[in-house]
Order: sequence, then C-alpha cells, then structure tokens
Amino acid sequence: MIEGIGTLAIVGSGVIGAGWATRCLAWGLDVVAHDPAPGAEAKLRDAVARAWPAISQLGLAAGASQERLRFSETLADAIGDADFIQESAPERIDLKRKIHAQIDAAAKPGALVASSSSGLLPTEIQADCSRPERVLIGHPFNPVYLLPLVELVAGKKTVPESIERARAFYAGIGMHPLHVRKEVPAYLSDRLQEALWREYLHLVAEGVATTDELDQAMAYGPGLRWAFWGTGMVFHLAGGEAGMRHMLEQFGPALKLPWTKLEAPELTESLIDRMVEGTQAQAAGITIAQLESQRDNALIAVMRALRPFGVGAGKTMADYEARMFEAVQSKRWQPGETPDAPLSLAEGFVRPDWLDYNQHMSEAFFVTAIGEASDALFRYIGIDEAYRAAGHSFFTVESHLNYYDQGHLNQALAYETWILGLDAKRLHLYHAILDRDSGKTLFTAEQMLLHVDGKAGKAASILPEPKAVLDAIWAVHRNAEPPADAGRRIAMQR
Repeated sequence: MIEGIGTLAIVGSGVIGAGWATRCLAWGLDVVAHDPAPGAEAKLRDAVARAWPAISQLGLAAGASQERLRFSETLADAIGDADFIQESAPERIDLKRKIHAQIDAAAKPGALVASSSSGLLPTEIQADCSRPERVLIGHPFNPVYLLPLVELVAGKKTVPESIERARAFYAGIGMHPLHVRKEVPAYLSDRLQEALWREYLHLVAEGVATTDELDQAMAYGPGLRWAFWGTGMVFHLAGGEAGMRHMLEQFGPALKLPWTKLEAPELTESLIDRMVEGTQAQAAGITIAQLESQRDNALIAVMRALRPFGVGAGKTMADYEARMFEAVQSKRWQPGETPDAPLSLAEGFVRPDWLDYNQHMSEAFFVTAIGEASDALFRYIGIDEAYRAAGHSFFTVESHLNYYDQGHLNQALAYETWILGLDAKRLHLYHAILDRDSGKTLFTAEQMLLHVDGKAGKAASILPEPKAVLDAIWAVHRNAEPPADAGRRIAMQR
C-alpha cells in the first residue's frame, strides 16, 4: 500500500496506461485494467512484460509481480474497488467527459480520479461528474515506468486535498509531482516541447537540416544540460558571475531577430515524407522493441549518473532507490528471532552501468554489490541513516574477493551473508553473490570492518543495540559450517 492506495485502476491500456500499470505493479500494488479495444489484454500484458526488465533494474518492492495485474471486461468492475483511478483514454474531450462520468458513477466515494491527458483542461473533463472535487490531471511522460515527472493540474471544482493526496501517491511510487498552479492548455512541459517541435519542423521543411542533424544538435549539446537543469538555470549560468541579468542584457536583443518561427509550418505530404525518411534512416533497421530497450537502459544510466550530484532526475532517483531499499531490503531484527545461517537479506540486478567493454559485470561493481549486501545487514541490525548521522559507522579495512563466474545485464542476484568473527569493535563478514535463478555462486567477498566514531575520529565500540543483534547472529553463525573458501589467501601453488 502506498499512501493509503492499495489498488490502482487503469482505464485505457495503451502505451501510457501500460506504463502506469508497470510502475505500480513494481511497487507491489494491485492493478486492474479496462480497455474495450480488441486484443487489449494481450497487448497490455505483453507491454508490461517488455518493460519489466527495465523497471526491475530500479528495484521491485515486496510483493511486486506481473501476476497482480487483472484485466476486466467492464469499466464498473475495474474501478469498483480501486483507491486511485488513472484514465489514459485517447485525447478527445468528448470521450474523456463520457468516460469520467462513468467512472464517477461507479467509483467508491474516497477514490481519487486522475486523467493522463497531455493538454485538455480538467474543468472540461470533470464537467459531467457528480464528484468533480476529486478529479484532476496527472500527466506523465513516456516511458511512465521510468521518467519521474508527472504534472498535476486542478480543475475549477478540484479541491486542494485531492491535489495533495495525488501528490503524496505519485511521490510514493517514485515520481516527481509538479503542481501546475494555473489551468492552461497543454500545461507546462508539452508547451515547451511544442515550441521546439515547431521550429524543428520548420528547419526540415525549409531544407536547413535533416532529422538526424537536428537530433545531433540536441543530443550532444542542450539535451545533456537539460537532463538535470532547465533552461532558466542553464541561461543563468551563461551570464557568468552576474547571472541571468547579464545574460539577458547581452543576448536579449537577439530575441528581436527573426531566428525562430513560433507558428507551425504547413504539414505537407512532402514534409511528412522527409520526417519519415529521416527517422527511418536514423533507426537503421532497429526494431521498435530494440529501441525501447535501448532508450530504457540509457535513461536509467543517465539518471544513475546524476544520482551522486543530487540534481534533477538524479535526486528523484536517489529518493526512489532509498524508498525501494526501505521497501525491499528492510528486513529488521525481531527480538527472539533465530537468525538463519547464512542470512539472506537482499537481492539485486546487474545494471547497465555495471558492464565493462566485454558486456560483463565490471570488477569495480562487484564491490558495489558487496556494499549492498553489507547495507542490508546494517539495516537488519539497526544501523540506519540516524545511526550514521550521529557519527557512528563501520569502515572496511580489508577485503578479499573471489570470482567464479561472469555477471551479465539484468541478471537477478541474491546475496548471502555470514559473520565469521565479532568483538567489541571489529566485524568479520563473508558475502556470497549468487545467480538468483540457478543458485550458482558468481563471486564472494571476505571483509574486516572496524566500528568508528566519526566525530571523535577514532575506532569505538559498537553501540549496545546493534551489538546485541550481532551477538545473537554470531551465536548461531560461529557454530555453523563456514563457507569453503573463507580464509583463502593468495599464493603461488607449489
């Protein structure tokens, strides 16, 4: 359950509806979908299955499963028990008004209703509803299961509470909710995209550039900056120490020059042909499914690259991973519990940025995976953000790694952990990273950790609460058969 939402209803299961279904299934929600189009259920399940490897790289919450997707033949059945209803029908105001009136009649009183519309006014969409106060726009971006932005727009009869509840829910499934404070057609992001798109079409129509050249002009320049900053911050920086004021003083007069054309060009058959030929040449025979996979992996890599800097989608990614880690890797010690030997506290995936030039898991990221296993143990014994904020932590002082097999993209990993030794300040750990499906060991690590008081700048005794849990684990592990390669040293065989 996310912010009181346990079941999501999807009305319309095309590209956007399938994206919503994938994201919510990944967070362990029940999803019920309805779409009257022939073959809709098969297409929806196929779309979710194709997206599942990508969303899995970001983590799957407890209970996350494609099996929690149910398809209903009737609208009333689909939404009857839903806590949140996300409509993603075709972008026609007459159709949306009709569907929302039907949703309004069948939905339970406390359910929120959001439209994925990319430009229609929510006041018009809610016009025929008896409970318009719960209807709003929740406009996502494709692919919905990866891109975090969702624009929230209220109609004239939408109450603030509905916006706040929707904001909490969307944030709870790893998104970045942006409240569009004034009801305007096309909201914010699409208006900006539309301006760029019109200029793009003019440049192609006038023979100034091909689709490939224009895409290069964006991908290798402004697009990289836009991955974490908007135009405002980019141009503020362009002004140097004086910032935006100097930028406008220096480049403002250029706004009077006839550089761009805001009116769209005539969409002639010739222009359509140029656009189609250009993009087909760029695709170079790569299928749509292959391009989707390439896009998904690239987006994840960009967002993860921005993560350490805490800017743009990188900050959303950090928040997403923290929430997902808490949801998935949050096994905590319970008093009286008998620990397993070994402990199985975490799972993971081989991510695109973990691959080397041979397309196998790079050596550096074996250590990253080991760190995830250690983090899961720390949370299990009660060492969390608050513990570290108080200045207490473990530092690794020695590591030994053994490699047995290669890791490959999207491979599911299972982590097993043993305690090999423990005293007041030291913790001797052993981790095995396995292929989750076959159980085969990929690599192991043996580590000596030292507990420190960061504020005092020296080694210090483990605090009583986590030490008590470690003692309970050690009481079991010290009597268990140790892993076969524990204590191995590097030496030339004679």
